Amino acid sequence: MDERPDQNFRGRVTDSFARQNVMRSIGASLTSVEYGVVEIEMPFRADLTQQHGFLHAGILSTALDSACGYAALSVMPEGAAVLTIEFKINLLSPGRGDHFLFRGEVTKPGNTIIVSDGRAYSISDGPAKLIASMTGTMMVVRGREGIDG
Repeated sequence: MDERPDQNFRGRVTDSFARQNVMRSIGASLTSVEYGVVEIEMPFRADLTQQHGFLHAGILSTALDSACGYAALSVMPEGAAVLTIEFKINLLSPGRGDHFLFRGEVTKPGNTIIVSDGRAYSISDGPAKLIASMTGTMMVVRGREGIDG
């Protein structure tokens, strides 16, 4: 990942994130974009919890998938897009905290398939707590109508 195919990767990731309505719906913000590493944060919201008051696993999965996908997009050349084709999530601890951090990092870049790993942390008083991990497989998409970075 030493070679940077597109020096405007931050702009492409930021622009794409701004078009993603689901991130806006859950109150998530893009807080860091580095080559191969993306961070998304969101505050705790009671309307996003399951019956026990923990952040719902579907919300955790959604945010981690986006973090992993945008990490993958950051290493793609201009004009390429990304679609998730598979992921596995491990829920390690209940999702409770004042806010949450979702970090995606490219593990294996490629021309057709990119693998990213993600970690979700709950943040309150004290150190951040790891609450979930994800491995995602992303497909590089080029030249498809309606699908761009």
